[in-house]
Amino acid sequence: MFGSGLSNQTGAAIGALAFPVLGPLGVVAMRQYVAALVLLAVGRPRLRSFTWHQWWPVLLLAAVFGTMNLTLYTAVDRIGLGLAVTLEFLGPLTIALAASRRRLDAGCAVLAGAGVVVLMRPQPSTDYVGMGLGLVAACCWASYILLNRIVGRRIPGAQGAAAAATVSALAFLPAGIAVVVRHPPTAGALLCAVAAGVLSSALPYLADLLTLRTVPAQTFGLFMSVNPVLAAVVGWIVLGQTLGAPEWAAIGAVVAANATSMLTTRS
Repeated sequence: MFGSGLSNQTGAAIGALAFPVLGPLGVVAMRQYVAALVLLAVGRPRLRSFTWHQWWPVLLLAAVFGTMNLTLYTAVDRIGLGLAVTLEFLGPLTIALAASRRRLDAGCAVLAGAGVVVLMRPQPSTDYVGMGLGLVAACCWASYILLNRIVGRRIPGAQGAAAAATVSALAFLPAGIAVVVRHPPTAGALLCAVAAGVLSSALPYLADLLTLRTVPAQTFGLFMSVNPVLAAVVGWIVLGQTLGAPEWAAIGAVVAANATSMLTTRS
């Protein structure tokens, strides 16, 4: 789970470097293509053998996958990586609150939520469109967790992941062509977009699919609270996006909530 989060945030930061040339839509389209190619090679899905019972969660997962990436990257372009990912974290946090049966887990989720509130507090320069897109990404991430779990149970191996990534890539094909025609990409921009596809789509997608087969959804959601921390650190190192003392204190609260919950989880 930690490796998945670090790979995801590093890929997002690298992809942001291509925004001036490709824009968020172009980078996301490239991400979808790379993810589809990698997952098709790994999963080798037998699409003709899929039943409707297997297809409907795959189609929903494809729609959620594409929408989550597009809204998140557009939010990153407007409000920065750390804040965008923090808002996106509200999705798994909601799952944790809704599914938890322990008071301690609920308290940890509330503590993490307080940190999120501090990070997204209104300021004169607040970009409300960007924040709204971050919240849409949060809804998509919550759906992604639940749908990925269903797909993992109904379809063996990585076939479901490969099928969903392929459907999503096909949906983004017209947009990708339009971006290339209007803004011919440079070699550096393409390289960044491809790296984003591998690090932020293919690797985390496979890791999450395998993880959610054995880890409860609420535990996964709580552990993913480290993503705002990883996003803030990677955003600072790669993109030069700095945070003040209140933001780091809020991130510390998120980390403390996550650590407390994980260390006291009952088997």
